[in-house]
Amino acid sequence: MRKGQKSLLAIALAILIGLASVPAAFAGGSAVLVDFSWSSVQMHNRIAGFILEHGYGYKPDYMFAESVPGLTGLQQGDIHIAMEMWVDNVLEWYNDAVEDKKQVLNLGPVFPDAPQGWYVPTYMIKGDKERGIKPMAPDLKSVFDLPQYWELFKDPETPGKGRFYNAIPGWVVHDINLKKLEAYKLTDTFINFDPGSQTALMTAIVSAYEKGEPVLAYYWEPEWIMGMLDMTMLEEPPYDPDRWGEGKDFGCAFPAARVHIGVNAAFAEKNPQVVEFLKKYETTLAQNNEALAYMQQEEASVDEAAIWFLNNYKDVWKAWLPGDVAGKVEAALAGK
Repeated sequence: MRKGQKSLLAIALAILIGLASVPAAFAGGSAVLVDFSWSSVQMHNRIAGFILEHGYGYKPDYMFAESVPGLTGLQQGDIHIAMEMWVDNVLEWYNDAVEDKKQVLNLGPVFPDAPQGWYVPTYMIKGDKERGIKPMAPDLKSVFDLPQYWELFKDPETPGKGRFYNAIPGWVVHDINLKKLEAYKLTDTFINFDPGSQTALMTAIVSAYEKGEPVLAYYWEPEWIMGMLDMTMLEEPPYDPDRWGEGKDFGCAFPAARVHIGVNAAFAEKNPQVVEFLKKYETTLAQNNEALAYMQQEEASVDEAAIWFLNNYKDVWKAWLPGDVAGKVEAALAGK
């Protein structure tokens, strides 16, 4: 044996001694969380990941994926945890993976039912005296009023139509919005525009808002935009389950979005402590909007936003955890 080289027996003993200080269920454990391409889920991944690492001894891993491949990975077990399953946007997948095959467990809401829809700046309807903006579309209340105002939203590349900023291609809701445009007979006066990324979509909305210009876009809560900008959601026909789903026209309002935590069933069976923690994990829309607004205003990363949340909402996350686990998390937080 060369000088400085340990025997295999010595290495094995060192490993065993090290593992003895970690609960058996967590020894060498890893947890793969899916990083969808929007900010709130990435922040919640880091909040949960920090707790899993420092409270339970897991090694969190964040795997980027868009909605469909990410949820498929959750179903197959390549991914262990999805902190945001937008249930009604992926109802066909949900019914298959959760209800029928039981490959994924639904652990309940990460925050209360979330609104989503088509938004315009409120100043378009009501004006803004402080900014010297007069109402541009005082009678704009619903999606059916859009044809009479299409010129306000004129698309620079297709000037004969108004521009509708859709969700990101690859998101299930993107295709739902395309069907809504058809169902509301808006394709003669509006053209779909794909922003390409959440950043591009946010930039389009904020840029128009700062200039006091019209903009029509799909958006959702929680998000920092809704916490910082005064936006109005256009009315749609009430949600109708008979118009919602595969082969339907989606010609009605979005259902109040159920945004739930999903865990791969095989992972859950082997890691009951994680399941108990995530069952208790719940936040409010206001907390989310505030944390995401902090991230935007301070140009903070999702990791920094997670630490901000953990520091500012200690009473919230401590209620999710056993006392000894909460103590470990708080001690780790003190070192940040």
